[in-house]
Amino acid sequence: MECTSLRTRSRCIPIESCMSSNLLINLLRLRTACGFTQVEMADRAGLSRMGYRKLEAGESSPKPETLDALAHALDATVAELIAPASRLKSVRFRAQKKLNSREEVLARISNQLDQYVELEQLLNERKSTTLHKALRDVSTLRGPQRAVAAAQQARVAFGLKADDSIRDICGLLEDNGVKVLTPSLATDGFFGLSIGVQDHGPAIAVNTWERISVERWIFTAAHELGHLLLHSDAYEVDKTDEDEGEEKEADTFAGHFLMPVPVFKREFREAGGLSWYDRVFKLKRIFRVSYRTVLHRIASEMPVEQRRTVWIRFNVEYKRNNGGRSLPGTVEPEGLPPDVFFRRPADKGSEEPERLNRHDFVRDRLARLVRRALKKNLITVERAAEILERDQADMRELARSWDETADSEL
Repeated sequence: MECTSLRTRSRCIPIESCMSSNLLINLLRLRTACGFTQVEMADRAGLSRMGYRKLEAGESSPKPETLDALAHALDATVAELIAPASRLKSVRFRAQKKLNSREEVLARISNQLDQYVELEQLLNERKSTTLHKALRDVSTLRGPQRAVAAAQQARVAFGLKADDSIRDICGLLEDNGVKVLTPSLATDGFFGLSIGVQDHGPAIAVNTWERISVERWIFTAAHELGHLLLHSDAYEVDKTDEDEGEEKEADTFAGHFLMPVPVFKREFREAGGLSWYDRVFKLKRIFRVSYRTVLHRIASEMPVEQRRTVWIRFNVEYKRNNGGRSLPGTVEPEGLPPDVFFRRPADKGSEEPERLNRHDFVRDRLARLVRRALKKNLITVERAAEILERDQADMRELARSWDETADSEL
């Protein structure tokens, strides 16, 4: 019979345990404590650099002999490597039910957050958050318009004027003390989650996998901000069932945070000389949202019985402008369900016409921290590559670019 356990000095451990998310967290924790880079760790364990990176990223599973080598390199035991690790607790996880890798997602995001916090501590640059003020204001809100009012108060707390559109949601969140994590996970079953202050938050993680539309990334960031403000008592990592009411409330918050009613109405009026098709896409670009989000806002201002005509009119013009092709990812208007206008932005990039690109959703603060830490020789280029999840050649090129660019803020 094939052996299904790993014999250590003290006990027999099931191999299945070795492939758990505990290994990811413990490898990073122990390696960092020893002061090893991934390159140094790979050399000490007799592994290729790529092989070790895949292990720490959870992209491959170790053989028993590899675990022994890793433990020896870290002056630890195999049991320590796969023991239950500290994990995020104050988390509100947004995912579809088909997701089968929940623990792996949490482990990877926990690693990213640990590295972010470590950099802040190295540089003594812990960012205070304005979220506390917004939370106090929002806590007094009641009634069906709570999410709309919360979005308005959040904009005020974040220093936005009534007529400001949000050009850089990552920068806005980071400037106000909300960490932004951007893991790229090859699944459309996970779009984002948020982390409370008890776990070094507030933080928002957005899945930036290339097959998910950038419009979805932006909407997810605003949606998770809504959860942080409106549902701060719902942050328990072991809760997996979504509350439909809370999800709709966070969606409403996101729509009004990104597109305040007065600003939207003004821009809509000013684009009145354009065709319906061009008008929708101009608003989409101004507010950096999905065309569906624009259509939903337009429809929400109309009587219920007339809302379907908004979609029909847009689809007709889309076909006229695109050689008779219907909107990607949709069916003909006659087959649409009544709640079509309450759908979230397109999940897949291919379903979003005239779509934004990755440059419309870029987190800045973590890269700035890495740059400063490199300049002060607090971290190596190899460590910088790990934190920013770049290969080393790419990281060296970026570092050279930083060296060649004068920056008075450094």
